[in-house]
Amino acid sequence: MEYKKYILPAILFVMLIIFMILFFGSQGKEKTPDKRGSDMLKENISEEQEQELEMKSVVLFFISEEDHQLYKEEREIMPGLTLEHQIESLIEELILGSEEGFLSPFPPETKIRGVYITENRIVYIDFSQEFQAAHLSGSSAEISSIFSVVNSVAYNFESIEKVFILVNGTEQETLAGHIDLRRPFLPRYDLIHD
Repeated sequence: MEYKKYILPAILFVMLIIFMILFFGSQGKEKTPDKRGSDMLKENISEEQEQELEMKSVVLFFISEEDHQLYKEEREIMPGLTLEHQIESLIEELILGSEEGFLSPFPPETKIRGVYITENRIVYIDFSQEFQAAHLSGSSAEISSIFSVVNSVAYNFESIEKVFILVNGTEQETLAGHIDLRRPFLPRYDLIHD
């Protein structure tokens, strides 16, 4: 009967270990969206068909240093096999910068880590840490950068309703201290210059 007095402490010890594994095991994990929607939004194009397709014309929005409004520039991108590939190509063009002297929303060292689309029409765009670390300060610069990305994606791809910005695979509080990044963004076409 001596063993009975050890049962309760042993059970509590095991429960403590399980709790610690669950709690500490979930820390620092990347925010990975549910990718089931990607399959729904894929454009069913074979590689042979892709080679036959013409370049896709898109409209990008760059930032004016004078009024912080967004100005249109047309570009051509490769027609990707999936919507994710097309969005990635569009973002790469934004990173390359304006051909008309406007500001890019990105520091030039910025890379795209991934593009993911959920079944509820939200695209998650995962940027390298340079997007946040080397970003210009100020609320106007932050708003312009965010909506340069959001508007460019939503304007060109009608199947996308909202854009969620990630940095290094994780949700960030802000880009540069002003705008809450812990939610997806709808486009704001009121920021576009007429």
